[in-house]
Amino acid sequence: MSDLTNQPAEPIVTHSQKPQAAKERKREVWGIFSSTFFTIFLAEMGDKTQLATLLMSAESQSPWIVFAGAAIALIATSLLGVVVGCWLRDRLSPKMLETSAGALLLFISVMLLWDVMQM
Repeated sequence: MSDLTNQPAEPIVTHSQKPQAAKERKREVWGIFSSTFFTIFLAEMGDKTQLATLLMSAESQSPWIVFAGAAIALIATSLLGVVVGCWLRDRLSPKMLETSAGALLLFISVMLLWDVMQM
């Protein structure tokens, strides 16, 4: 009997708490999905990739093949980004990742500005 009193009590989970946790997780998943979708959608809208796809589709006699190729290419680059992101997450702190991304974007911006100034 003394062994039973030394063990910590397990929390009591009611049936109403389980669906609530599932709903919160589902809401979190949809939040991550929608923010990713809209961020990438807006970033890609009107960029050189979309313009190249538009021109290739207009020139080809097979626009659905152009669509399939462009879609698979975007999926592949996104997969590469996710894999590298997971690899970096395990090796760098969130602050270091944020600082590195900011420095990289600043460098790219300076290089683009330099290129424009040279024209």
